[in-house]
Amino acid sequence: MRHLLATAVLASAAVLGCPQAAAEPPSCASVGGSVDAGQLCHVHATGQVYALNMTFPADYPDEQALIDYVTQSRDGFLNVVQTTGPRDHAYQMEATTEQHSAGQPPHNTRSVVLKFFQDVGGSRTSTWYKSFNYNQGTKQPITFDTLFAPNTSPLDAIFPLVQRDLQRQDVAGAAILPSTGLDSTHYQNFAITDDQLIFYFAPGEMLPAFAGASQAQVPRNAIPPLAI
Repeated sequence: MRHLLATAVLASAAVLGCPQAAAEPPSCASVGGSVDAGQLCHVHATGQVYALNMTFPADYPDEQALIDYVTQSRDGFLNVVQTTGPRDHAYQMEATTEQHSAGQPPHNTRSVVLKFFQDVGGSRTSTWYKSFNYNQGTKQPITFDTLFAPNTSPLDAIFPLVQRDLQRQDVAGAAILPSTGLDSTHYQNFAITDDQLIFYFAPGEMLPAFAGASQAQVPRNAIPPLAI
């Protein structure tokens, strides 16, 4: 189980004391956070048995999607805390942020990658990524399915480059089966820079779980052109 949010009961707004009116635009305050000088939103909440810390940009152009995911993740975590009961040490959730950009305004792209760590006891400690990519020129989100032109086979070029970069990093278990390396579902979390695509893999997604979370850098000049 990579993370516990698909079955979350959306009840934590009352716990954090930050209900969001339906008519209000998404904001850092709507999830109980505060914005620093660098336009990062910091959400910090603690209880007798849990600690939650999340950081994400407050100025992402598709803030609704970002807030929705952060809220869903927070609510899933707090639901587990509420239904599982006390234990010897605190339940934890932490989300950190990495940001990238490519191109020049007004046709640039913006990438945000959230890295989550969650400890809800036993074998359910987990780490995963969630990326958000946005085309400022078209005002549309970018997904792996829209990243390349139709009728191209980008993974034929991307897969060997990912494997080579993981081997260069000496990541344990970096030999990837073709059935895994050519499966686009494993490439959904990525960031775009002027020179590279950076792919992010949760433990057990591309490599064995013991290898931990990993990321691979793929030169853009070695793969089909991006459709952005």
